[in-house]
Amino acid sequence: MTEGKLVYIASPYAGDVEGNVAFAKAACRYAAAKGYTPVAVHLMYPQFLDDRVPKEREAGLKMGRRVLAACEEIWLCGERMSAGMKAEEAEAKRLGIPIRLVPSSAVRSVMEPGEKQERGEDIQGMEEIRLC
Repeated sequence: MTEGKLVYIASPYAGDVEGNVAFAKAACRYAAAKGYTPVAVHLMYPQFLDDRVPKEREAGLKMGRRVLAACEEIWLCGERMSAGMKAEEAEAKRLGIPIRLVPSSAVRSVMEPGEKQERGEDIQGMEEIRLC
């Protein structure tokens, strides 16, 4: 693995938090395997901020926008766009940051076997990323 472009990984978090965290970790592994340097704030900020507390949620969103501004690309991972992802996409457009759509099948291809079994997913080959 090499350290290439800094990419902001966006994927769903709320709802099935355990499954979504596994998916976000796999998205980071996928990016790293492709030679990029991934950053996923939704894996880091919930470690010390409570998304259910409005003031903490707003602080996390503000910090996330700051991190996004420092990134060279944003990757929207998976076919489901959460409200947070839509806001991150809008901010990336506002900042002129290139947006890539990464299909779930590409991310799942690097998930650990236990993660795939828990989510009931089959192993699929990596797909190319499309630049928006």
